[in-house]
Amino acid sequence: MTDTWLTSLITKTPQEGFELAITLSRRGVKYTQPNPEILHKLRPEYAEDADSLIAGSEVVALNFQTVAAANNYWR
Repeated sequence: MTDTWLTSLITKTPQEGFELAITLSRRGVKYTQPNPEILHKLRPEYAEDADSLIAGSEVVALNFQTVAAANNYWR
């Protein structure tokens, strides 16, 4: 993937920041597993696994923490 899509971590609101955190997390998965066939094949395995879902939430939370810090916590 060579497209430039992330030009800033600055967002207007915490809601936009959270949505950016989700995008960062999803893009991270796509970079890690660029083959869409394999990605979709594996989805049923983690979609119903509580540990996998919690791990995914942790990644989103970490990305949100990064975005929030970049935005001075919207102060």
